[in-house]
Order: sequence, then structure tokens, then C-alpha cells
Amino acid sequence: MKLREIAHARTGDKGDITNIAVIAYRAEDWALLEAALTEEAVGDFLGAGAGKVRRYALPQLHALNFVIGDALTGGVTRSLALDAHGKCRGASLLDMQVQVDPTAR
Repeated sequence: MKLREIAHARTGDKGDITNIAVIAYRAEDWALLEAALTEEAVGDFLGAGAGKVRRYALPQLHALNFVIGDALTGGVTRSLALDAHGKCRGASLLDMQVQVDPTAR
């Protein structure tokens, strides 16, 4: 299933850093998010370089926050890219496929 079926995302950017918070809709899905969304999995999915993704767990909120450095081609004010904002990264991440145990839902 796609991540968007069990979670939503909030994003932000500052300079060349973007952050993506992924929040489970239901507390019951928190363990799935924590297991599936590793730094490596998110980095691979978004095409971020190794070591540039940092994950911070917020279990009380059933959320994970990812801080991704060197993510915006120099940042919004320095990039020639058409859309260098980090906002679209959250929507992209929600397209990630996650494995769900059908007996657990």
C-alpha cells in the first residue's frame, strides 16, 4: 500500500535543507511507520545522498521527522531549478510503497 493511506506529511525548507514530518493517521500504524521509514529507505526513495537523511522519532505524536541536507540544489534563492522548494518532497514520499501485514489491520 502507499504510505499516504496510513499517514500524512508536513514539509518545510530553509536554505538547502528540507524537513518532512510523516504522521500516522492512527496510533496503531505507528510501529509500521517506524519500521518501514528508515533513513536509508527514505534517502533511497527520494534520491538523497547517503548520510544526508536524519530521522527523528516523535512517538508521542506517532510521527517521524526527516531532515535532509543538500536537498534543494543550493536552496530556493540560489537554484536555477523550476521548483526548488522542499514542499513537493512530502507529497513524493507519500507515494512510497510500504509493506503491511493484512492480519494486523
